[in-house]
Amino acid sequence: MTVHVHLEGVSDRDAMVQLLAPLIEAKRRLGVSIRFHPAGKGDAKKFLLLQLPARAANTSLNTPADVVVVVPDLYPQNHGFDHRTADELRAGVQRLFRSALPKDRRDDVRLLHRFRVFCFKHDLEALVLAAERQLAARIGTADLKRDWTIPVEDQNHNRPPKHVVRDLFRRHDQSYQEAADAPLILANANLAELVKDCPQCFAPFVKFLEGLTLTGE
Repeated sequence: MTVHVHLEGVSDRDAMVQLLAPLIEAKRRLGVSIRFHPAGKGDAKKFLLLQLPARAANTSLNTPADVVVVVPDLYPQNHGFDHRTADELRAGVQRLFRSALPKDRRDDVRLLHRFRVFCFKHDLEALVLAAERQLAARIGTADLKRDWTIPVEDQNHNRPPKHVVRDLFRRHDQSYQEAADAPLILANANLAELVKDCPQCFAPFVKFLEGLTLTGE
């Protein structure tokens, strides 16, 4: 079985590959391949929310051994369609998936089971903030002088985690380069600790991956 996880960008993909490497390898040994795909050029969030559901419907209909997972950022709100919360985002994407299925298959539990929606709340940098020791080491300081919300998933749309991380780097006369810094920070992070510190949106995603078997979750 192959699980295709669609994310917004290359930095998201590389960070997940680093952070989840032991889990990915454990599933590979069981015959489950987990592959991460960045959305590519253009408006990545709109692609994941508005175009990916129809593609996932086609995959579910024609490749029953595969599972499609979409993990966009919650930020910015109301982008693509109206949503402010993770529940609203998930519900909207799932509606588009069902509407892309043939009318007589829209309640087919087997098809619905092959498409899963999660999100980063409010973006990948929630995990970077949660990996506080690794973040501090990357910046080169013993004291980040925490000024963000705990738990990190309770940051808001006015100041999402990525903005906080950028401010931290600037405070130490550095520039946050997400494509390089996020994977490096999360490569050294403790997955169990991040799951504990990000229980709202990241923990369910990891639980889903941990539960994967050759016959599905």
